[in-house]
Amino acid sequence: MSLLLLCLWPRPLSAPQLKRLREHRYSATGRSLLEPPCQVYWNWLVRHIPTWVAPNTLTVTGLLINMLTTVILVYFCPSATEEAPAWVFILSALGLFIYQSLDAIDGKQARRTNSSSALGELFDHGCDAVSTVFVAVGTCISCGIGAYSNWMFFCGFVGMFMFFCAHWQTYVSGTLRFGLLDVTEVQIAITIMYIMTAFGGVRLWESKLPMLGMKLSTLPTLGIIIGFLSSTHNYFQVILSGGVGKNGSTVA
Repeated sequence: MSLLLLCLWPRPLSAPQLKRLREHRYSATGRSLLEPPCQVYWNWLVRHIPTWVAPNTLTVTGLLINMLTTVILVYFCPSATEEAPAWVFILSALGLFIYQSLDAIDGKQARRTNSSSALGELFDHGCDAVSTVFVAVGTCISCGIGAYSNWMFFCGFVGMFMFFCAHWQTYVSGTLRFGLLDVTEVQIAITIMYIMTAFGGVRLWESKLPMLGMKLSTLPTLGIIIGFLSSTHNYFQVILSGGVGKNGSTVA
């Protein structure tokens, strides 16, 4: 047991790793379609946050709220096929919206309070990784994909894989890249899906689209597949082109 605990317990960072951590600078490029209008709201919101609130407090608060609302949804839908009350989906939409808002302003709060750090960025992205799991599960339940276990697994895998690849290409190139349709648009789309399900029920996604003759649930499924293929292509273009370090190595 003690050996297992030693294996699971993370080792302290070495001197070279600490040096790299001190040298790290956040770098991002690109702007998604809905980011400019969202920035207006985020800039307004951060001005109303007291300066004594730590950026990591905002990050973890958003994560815990998102986790809690999803756990409530799972409680009512343990097999991902049940019909939860409308208020549960409204709560899930609110939880995701709060998470997105706080996740967007934690970096702004860090710069505002002169407390930006590489560890803060690591903490932020670590919380994002955990949240990805809960968002994927909630999405599948809300649009009826939970009734198809293979598709639910695929959607969960896509969410995790794309998150991993986004940071893999950042590890290689030193820059986090955002596309025209990125995480902001995905989160807003999922929030809208929650609200639609709250008013129409999960059965809404089984209804046929006029003229097209396909189920409404096909749209989010197609969106996931197209987004997966497009994003994976873009990520691997960067990953396979080599890093920005010495002799094409990664930034690490």
